[in-house]
Amino acid sequence: MNVERKGELISPNTGAIKLGWIQGVLVRCLLNIWGVMLFLRLSWVVGQAGLIFACLIILLAATVTTLTTLSMSAICTNGEVKGGGAYYMISRSLGPEFGGAIGAIFSLANAVAVAMYVVGFAEPLLALFKENGITFIDGDINAIRTIGVITTVVLLLITVVGMEWENKAQLVLLVILLAAMVDFVVGSFIPPSLEQQSQGFVGYSSTVIKENLWPSFREKDGVDHNFISVFSIFFPAATGILAGANISGDLLNPSKAIPKGTLLAILITTLSYLLFAFISGAIVLKDANGIEDLLKNETTMSEITNCQLASNGCEYGLMNSSGVMKMVSAFGPIIYAGVFAATLSSALASLVSAPKVFQALCKDKLFPYIYWFARGYGKSNEPRRAYLLAFFISIACVLIGKLDAIAPIISNFFLAAYCLINFSCFHASTTNPLGFRPSFSYYNRWISLIGATLCLAVMFIIKWWTALITIALIMFIYVYIYYRKPDVNWGSSTQAECYARALKSVTKMNDVADHVKTYRPQLLVLSGRPSTRAALLDFAHCITKKISLMVCGHIESKSLSRRERDQYILEAKNFFRKRKIAAFYDITTDKTYADGAKSLMELSGLGKLRPNVVLMGYKSNWRDCPPEEVLEYFKAIHSAFDMHMSVCILRLQGGFDFTEFAEDITELLTETRTKSNEEAINNQEKDVEKGFHRENSSAQISGGGSSCDVSPPSTPLVIRPNDVGESTFTFGNEENSQDKDEKTSNEEIKNEHKKRNIPKDIILNVNRFQRKQKKGTIDVWWLYDDGGLTMLLPHIMTTRSQWSGCKLRVFTLANRKDELDREKRNMASLLSKFRIDFSHVIVIPDIVKPPKEESIKDFENLIANYLEKEGCNNENNDMIIRDSDLIAVKEKNRRHIRLRELLQQHSLDASLIVMTLTVPRRGSCTAPIFMAWLETLTKGMPPFLLVRGNQTSVLTFYS
Repeated sequence: MNVERKGELISPNTGAIKLGWIQGVLVRCLLNIWGVMLFLRLSWVVGQAGLIFACLIILLAATVTTLTTLSMSAICTNGEVKGGGAYYMISRSLGPEFGGAIGAIFSLANAVAVAMYVVGFAEPLLALFKENGITFIDGDINAIRTIGVITTVVLLLITVVGMEWENKAQLVLLVILLAAMVDFVVGSFIPPSLEQQSQGFVGYSSTVIKENLWPSFREKDGVDHNFISVFSIFFPAATGILAGANISGDLLNPSKAIPKGTLLAILITTLSYLLFAFISGAIVLKDANGIEDLLKNETTMSEITNCQLASNGCEYGLMNSSGVMKMVSAFGPIIYAGVFAATLSSALASLVSAPKVFQALCKDKLFPYIYWFARGYGKSNEPRRAYLLAFFISIACVLIGKLDAIAPIISNFFLAAYCLINFSCFHASTTNPLGFRPSFSYYNRWISLIGATLCLAVMFIIKWWTALITIALIMFIYVYIYYRKPDVNWGSSTQAECYARALKSVTKMNDVADHVKTYRPQLLVLSGRPSTRAALLDFAHCITKKISLMVCGHIESKSLSRRERDQYILEAKNFFRKRKIAAFYDITTDKTYADGAKSLMELSGLGKLRPNVVLMGYKSNWRDCPPEEVLEYFKAIHSAFDMHMSVCILRLQGGFDFTEFAEDITELLTETRTKSNEEAINNQEKDVEKGFHRENSSAQISGGGSSCDVSPPSTPLVIRPNDVGESTFTFGNEENSQDKDEKTSNEEIKNEHKKRNIPKDIILNVNRFQRKQKKGTIDVWWLYDDGGLTMLLPHIMTTRSQWSGCKLRVFTLANRKDELDREKRNMASLLSKFRIDFSHVIVIPDIVKPPKEESIKDFENLIANYLEKEGCNNENNDMIIRDSDLIAVKEKNRRHIRLRELLQQHSLDASLIVMTLTVPRRGSCTAPIFMAWLETLTKGMPPFLLVRGNQTSVLTFYS
């Protein structure tokens, strides 16, 4: 239960004060808008721009702020608003990138605004000293600086005491301000004295109105003023509309208080500015020489405005004096009090706003090293550290000492915030997320767009170069946050737009016919749990990164509960994020591996974003596992061909699956995350034998030969990042180390891996395809025309940084032995037309040469256990090789044995081998024979990728 006291609400849990819409928003906005410009510059604006254009300037500023407030009202009534004001609204609407950018510059703008208001306080105070014959320091800019610094210190002390004292101070200042405004209005009706007349105050006169109706732009402080420059100086007077929103965390009901209080404040202040502008233009001359004796001789008005009659020229009038309101008032000291109240209240509001917004920004951790400023103190969570930061920024600007020099600095910062508030509303309305349902209905997306455009235009009108700097600063911060990828999820309209664009694009693609030039290899990787086959996924990502789709398929043989399924999905997402892999994850349950794989092939993807290539790991344990597993693996390959999909089988010596050591490796990754250094990483990239580097990965590593994984997911691992927000893991040994520090680190890691009995080859294989590959070759054995996929995939690999040091060598078979040179030239010409960069083309002339007896015997040993035995009933056993089967594939057996010999002769030192995969014909090629072919080709070889396209052309000559 909350306790209400004098318009404030106090929480019994925290004791923090919560403000209503009048004291929390209306009063603050009034005080911030009725600032220094009202008393010191409004009369000057009328003198420069004339009554008509002065009113136009006021209305233009009011239009910008009103449109912005309508947009802000829509945003802040779309759910609960917490602390942070404009930053909170923009970040939760447009996302952290725009929010972080505007939060940073808006905090800075408010800190600079403190200086503007403090200097505005120092100027009339110094004038008051002069009137009373008091000389303070030099009576000029150094005096303003000194007064400004002292005032800023006092304001800081008030804010540090707490919000309760600050609220009381604001109410006192409002009463003084209202009294000063009434004093000015009353004074305008009192007949002027001779002294006042000599200084330009002549009372209400149609003649004066006519003289002041049109602009008379002049030079001041070295600036030739015009409508734009005058507007740029006046506009900061309208920037107080966010004074209430900036303390949204201290409001009782922000969603209701902000729209009601801000709109009413704009209406009241706009009318008051128009009234005061009219009064000033109706009763005061533009120029007055201040010679009182001229009036005693009944001179005309023209003589009063003749500046040549005075030794120092005209020092009075709208154009020359900032003390017009004091001169007109019924009691001058009240105007001084009003000036002090207006400037100090605005300065106080800005000094509160800047730290509050910055504190909210720091709490979200969008930027490194600033969370220290997020610390709050007391019952109201006061940002005292942020107060100090804003204080020092304000002091630096106070030392400038000139009001007109400070004002344009913050104008563009405030306008940028207003522009993004309007754009946030437009963007949310346009993308139309279901969650955007503001209770404030008086807004329109096109009005918001007009408001954003108007703000942007005014930014360039005020000063085009400061507008460019502001935009560049916002974009720099935007890009920084975008690539830093802070761990936040606020359901922004940017995310909604991303979904809408994706849905629209996928739907539109359905009407686009396939074309060879737009072909992309979209992979379905039969990976099981992604974290168990990291190397397989790394290899697949080398193909699909930033160009095509990658889906990781997981087949479970048992039914899964919703909780188990969600846990698998969460584990996969975390693995992809830590491993920096762009992929999707599909899980299906089926009793058999083949049926599960078929389901994935049929259902994975959406529209044209559907896999067309199946990538699977080689089943290295096919001779030791149950025969049913081999048959399921074989059937899955047939299913892919039946569905007109391309097939890729990747073999890595040692395999991909390390389930046995999964927990040990995960624990070791955690313990050694702080033992890496940059030089060790660079050395590891140069030499595989020195270990491997794994960055940003906390996923587990587990194993097995099959892609069907039935083990439940383990508890998600929590990684504590280092100072830069990353977790880095380094493994290796100390051999051949050139650096003492690296040697020490590697010795520690080696001792750990020995203690846990983790074989070094497992540690090396896990990150095999994340490391920079040593300089070498990718050997492409293009044996059959499968549409060109066998050639396209290795070409893609060479474009990746990991494989950039590898050149393509293309091997092909000769049709006729006596035309080797011609076939070599033809192949080179063909590759050139395909724009495939290669280093060598090698034509193999002796593929038909009989293989060696030793090689034949090795092949026969592979299939010996599967040959049909006499006296056994093998009629229905699909794993039996009959004599008829051997006769049917006799030539293919010899061909694969011969290819094995050629591979050992030419490609044993290659970094990667890519070869066209033979299609296993149904009825003539059994599972054991097909697996024996694969074993013969790949055993003891470097990483080996077998590829078979679906006969669809993926390469073309034409542009």
